[in-house]
Amino acid sequence: MNSSQLLSIITFFYGIAASLYIAAWIFKKEILGKSASWVVLLGAAGNTAGIIVRWVESYQLGIGHAPLSNMYESLIFFSWTLMIIYLVIERTYQNRIIGAFATPIAFLAMAYASLSPNINDRIQPLVPALKSNWLIAHVITCFLGYAAFAIGFGISLMYLLKQGDKNAKNRMLVHFPAIDVLDELNYQMVMFGFLFLSIGIITGSVWANSAWGNYWSWDPKETWSLITWFVYATLLHARLMRGWHGKRLAFISIVGFLAVLFTYFGVNLLPGLHSYAK
Repeated sequence: MNSSQLLSIITFFYGIAASLYIAAWIFKKEILGKSASWVVLLGAAGNTAGIIVRWVESYQLGIGHAPLSNMYESLIFFSWTLMIIYLVIERTYQNRIIGAFATPIAFLAMAYASLSPNINDRIQPLVPALKSNWLIAHVITCFLGYAAFAIGFGISLMYLLKQGDKNAKNRMLVHFPAIDVLDELNYQMVMFGFLFLSIGIITGSVWANSAWGNYWSWDPKETWSLITWFVYATLLHARLMRGWHGKRLAFISIVGFLAVLFTYFGVNLLPGLHSYAK
């Protein structure tokens, strides 16, 4: 079994986990939630193994490099990072309903990576621009940020659902965390993601200078990364300086994650220095 086959299997693990979390939320069965946690844990372990196996395979092919060089590999890493952060949150807050909003994102990312005909899962030699240790630092930090933003997106949806049920009449929302807990957790995810996105942009600039001779070229992906940074910077400024809480910040968090998605997927349709990353 090669890494691509292993990671395809993990896609189904995440799909099963997402289904179990949603079922646990709807039917309020603790056994379903516990089963989902174990499936996610096994999926994350398999995801880790798949990344390691792919790294080893690249050396066996004589083109050894970290598996972070194209869209397939970065989506796999994104899903792994998202699930690791989620498991920490689940253990910290002892609430599995958040999994109903986090695991589907990891499943969709893995499914797109494994099943889309537009994505190549073969291990390929690095183009000269990618032969840099700055690439590893750039991808790891950016996707740590993206994963935190993805969880913040899910928590924002939970907040809006909870906030819309002011009289607590909807039994589907009874076991959501308290609204102030959701607000604070969303803020923590944005803070975490913003820190790593900032580091990612900085390391990306250094990498760009070593690869192309300039720190910033207003490439579409660079431009949209900066736009995303400003969206989350606006959220943090509004929270810290204006005292914004709740609904307004949830909406900005959702807009920020939509900007993340466009940064990663939409701009790949445009010509630019990052068009090789497919």
